[in-house]
Amino acid sequence: MPVGAMGVFDRRLLLAVDARGYGSSDTARQRDIQTALPRLLSEAAEAAGLDRASWVRQAAGDSEFAVLPAGSDEQALVEPFMRRLDAGLRAHNRDRVPGARLALRTVVHFGPASEAPNGFVGPGPVEISRILESDPLRRALAEAPGAALAVALTAPVFTELVAQGYTNFQPEEFREVVVEKKEYRGRAWLWVPGCDVHALDLGAAGPRSGAEPGPRTASDFGSGHGYESGSGSGSAGASGSGSAAGPGEPAEPARTASAQGGGGDSATTNLYGTVINGNVVFGISK
Repeated sequence: MPVGAMGVFDRRLLLAVDARGYGSSDTARQRDIQTALPRLLSEAAEAAGLDRASWVRQAAGDSEFAVLPAGSDEQALVEPFMRRLDAGLRAHNRDRVPGARLALRTVVHFGPASEAPNGFVGPGPVEISRILESDPLRRALAEAPGAALAVALTAPVFTELVAQGYTNFQPEEFREVVVEKKEYRGRAWLWVPGCDVHALDLGAAGPRSGAEPGPRTASDFGSGHGYESGSGSGSAGASGSGSAAGPGEPAEPARTASAQGGGGDSATTNLYGTVINGNVVFGISK
């Protein structure tokens, strides 16, 4: 099989986690966070049937970036893992004063990530890092009363799992936001356990200028297995080009026919899969 100059192309399931308020904490508090974080992640993984020992992990005190093995269960990471992580956080915080409670931001992505001499490279790690540090996700955790967890899903994860009914989540439980961080511009879907995320003040984080849109349902996202983003960098990373992504295989590209003859300027577009373009989500099956 021919291999390109960058090596073997691979899409992987990615997880990023970061604790709130670590930098402003004293030494004892930082040690407590570093002790609790890996324990809670391991307990959540075990409850979801995921083998955390097989993950390639990059830890940094109050945070972790993990690349899961090929073929890992996306559904398990999106739902039972996150629900168990929230339960573990609440149990950890139960008898603690507010200033000692642990709260986490997390992101799940499925995208290009290839091994490199000092970790992983590709658009996937860049995208998940930008979303993890984004203002909408930070504000969601800060604005939700008593929240211990705020979760962001990228487009391939939300549109192909949640919107298609492969989890027990309802699509309306998530809020679509625009993420702009450094060179990255894309979209994410936020969920805060036990909170109406649509009622939170996230600033100018809506997917459309002006008014915040209402919740979307699964029918808004079609039944395809891929997506393309035409609004900024999307999940292709910092370069600004869109990227097809799917849980098992790359999506077919959108194909555009030439304008047909007739009385007006009309064109026929055949869309294969789910296509996110600007402010419109198409879901037309072939």
